[in-house]
Amino acid sequence: MKSPYWLQQTHLFRRDSFICSHCGAVCDRPYKVCPVCNVPVVKVKYDPSWVDESESMSALVDDDW
Repeated sequence: MKSPYWLQQTHLFRRDSFICSHCGAVCDRPYKVCPVCNVPVVKVKYDPSWVDESESMSALVDDDW
């Protein structure tokens, strides 16, 4: 069985969020033990989804000079 991990999501205009891979709980920081499912979590993986947010924001304010 794989060990649970935090999936770190970085956002453009708000704080990072951390998602427990075991139960899907969203937290404001990576705890050593998930506060929802009480499973010890040791690793943090990075999710580069902020790039998608950045591209969509860039498309909204794009100026073609």
